[in-house]
Amino acid sequence: MPRPSLQISGLTGSGDDGWSLFYRARAMKAAGQPVLELTIGEHDIGTDQAILDEMHRAATAGHTGYAMVPGIPSLRRAVAERMSAATGHPYDIENILITPGGQAGLFAAHHAACDPGDRALLIDPYYATYPGTIRAVGAIPVPVATLPEAGFQPEEAALAAAAPGAKSLLINSPNNPTGAVYAMETMRGIARMAEAHDLWVISDEVYDSQVWEGRHVPFAALPGMADRTLTVGSLSKSHAMTGSRLGWIAAPAEVIERLITLATHTTYGVPGYIQEAGLFALTRGPEAEAAVAAPFLRRRQMVLDRLDRQQVLSAVPPSGAMYVMLDVRRTGLSGAAFAEALLDECLVAVMPGESFGNAAAGHVRVALTLPDDRFAEALDRLFQFATARACAA
Repeated sequence: MPRPSLQISGLTGSGDDGWSLFYRARAMKAAGQPVLELTIGEHDIGTDQAILDEMHRAATAGHTGYAMVPGIPSLRRAVAERMSAATGHPYDIENILITPGGQAGLFAAHHAACDPGDRALLIDPYYATYPGTIRAVGAIPVPVATLPEAGFQPEEAALAAAAPGAKSLLINSPNNPTGAVYAMETMRGIARMAEAHDLWVISDEVYDSQVWEGRHVPFAALPGMADRTLTVGSLSKSHAMTGSRLGWIAAPAEVIERLITLATHTTYGVPGYIQEAGLFALTRGPEAEAAVAAPFLRRRQMVLDRLDRQQVLSAVPPSGAMYVMLDVRRTGLSGAAFAEALLDECLVAVMPGESFGNAAAGHVRVALTLPDDRFAEALDRLFQFATARACAA
């Protein structure tokens, strides 16, 4: 057969993007093994029944045909109002594109910001799909490392050193995988650097409803930044609508106009009945989002309590998002080796830190995504395994 394109063949680069362990854990579960899975950011609850009822109502009312490619006007307006309230910057319907989830938003945003061959900066550790998303548009991912001893906060000097010749910077706060919530001074440093090097900033803010310490600062809220910011949002995490694939990009109107053309040639929009359900979800207010987030704060504390009772594992306490990054280096294992052995010996699945970049080497990411009793069992197995390996080392 003809050779597949180099662009599609090289999306993950030369290394393992970490998904292999996730797929292996899923295969073990399918074969009947009782794996406790703490891998991806999938809620242990389903989408609220009232949202599903609205989805059903919209579908049976006839919203099953082609929807407007940019999104239905009422949903675009609701997202614009949400962005205006969060940033203090006036957004209107022409500033919003509805996308099939945050991932599609990231893909589209990089198409808007980068030409083939351009350098695109991203913060290391990063969500596992980020480098492949950048490669998919023909750009070159350039990771900029953060340090656990600095709370995984990006440093202005490191970003500035990598910025010459770059076209974009991808940031994510609250952060997956580290749980870092970028401080105001961190954001101001990023803004100074972006302005000095004339960068587009692609701000992935899908975890904005999950903040445990400090406060979330939307990047577009900083003075002068809205005109260079492409904000990606989603209802996946805030409303437990992961499978509905409903997200958005908020950006200058001239960028959205071009992204509508891109959507016409790729996704051709989002089903109308899903958009109607998303609009209903947004009308439920911050109380509904807080209720979805509450279990993750509780389970975060379960991890921190166990960390206080032992000397092997450590962590930078996450200030947001639904994960904890555990430093496993005192066991003598890499993050990848720890995760593989934990799955084989204890039937607990976590993501190896190495799948999130070089800065996460020697760590594993634990998703706070099992009911409390099963989560406690998984933690007990993980901590006992780590202690035994440290003693053996």
